[in-house]
Amino acid sequence: MSFLKTKLIRKRRRILRLKQKISGTAERPRICITRTNKNIYVQAINDVEGKTLSHISTIEKSLNLTKPNKSNKQVSTILAEKFYERLKNKNIDKVVLDRRDKKYHGVVKIFADKLREKGIKL
Repeated sequence: MSFLKTKLIRKRRRILRLKQKISGTAERPRICITRTNKNIYVQAINDVEGKTLSHISTIEKSLNLTKPNKSNKQVSTILAEKFYERLKNKNIDKVVLDRRDKKYHGVVKIFADKLREKGIKL
């Protein structure tokens, strides 16, 4: 088995291991943070019905996030503030954090801390 295939298998196992422990409901949706080298994607998911309640990403034109001028950490704080507004419009104040295969530091930690600061219970 090649190194790349082994790496992808280990990544998938980490994601599934975390997903077995957490699940989102209508009252307490799962916040899934996906980070790539260029963009950050965030979704609020109701796993019982299999629906996305709200989403936000850096590729949305309405946010005007020009990445060359801002670091990922600055963009993460802006995304958290905008996502908080979207959650409040849907009357959501409790969530479960799904960091997928990423460690809880950097962009993921800043996003979660900013949501806690605003009043969302993680």
